[in-house]
Amino acid sequence: MPKSSRWVNQRAPSKTKKLILFLFLAFVFYLYRYPSSSSTVEKSSSSIYNISVKDIEGKDVSLSQFTGKVLLIVNVASKCGLTQGNYKELNILYAKYKSKGLEILAFPCNQFGSQEPGSNKEIKETVCNIFKAEFPIFDKIEVNGKNTSPLYNFLKEQKGGLFGDSIKWNFAKFLVDKQGNVVDRYAPTTPPLEIEKDIVKLLASA
Repeated sequence: MPKSSRWVNQRAPSKTKKLILFLFLAFVFYLYRYPSSSSTVEKSSSSIYNISVKDIEGKDVSLSQFTGKVLLIVNVASKCGLTQGNYKELNILYAKYKSKGLEILAFPCNQFGSQEPGSNKEIKETVCNIFKAEFPIFDKIEVNGKNTSPLYNFLKEQKGGLFGDSIKWNFAKFLVDKQGNVVDRYAPTTPPLEIEKDIVKLLASA
């Protein structure tokens, strides 16, 4: 065998080992950066209706007041590339189905690209004046890590995501039925209007 061929064959395994090591380290970094909620937080409430949150004014709100409603719960941000389209379609859904039992609960979060940096007052002004949202906007929260909101601990335990339970970006969506069961979870890139058929089905159920 020519010397050059032997040199190529000797280097090939080395490249493969380096690639395997790189992929392993990348996977470890991912687990460190986005740990599964089940391994980092205490077990959440047994019912979504036992959870209380704060509204954008800082007042306590028990989710039990939404008993019998279909809920679409979304972590939102004002400066994301997904912002305009999501708020537009969420507004359409809310106007169309609020009277039929739909509630959209929006939770500002600054954990993804620092795209919700404002105070609650600033967020409220932006959401109401620019995006014309009429659905409830709540207190800014964290959806991953040790300070995760109890609501998001519950949601992630009920519906895990691809490559772990952690929320991956702004505008992840959870759909909750009239009995408080988390029935589906949608990626940030899923347009709200694509969820409409699932909402209609839940609204029609007993």
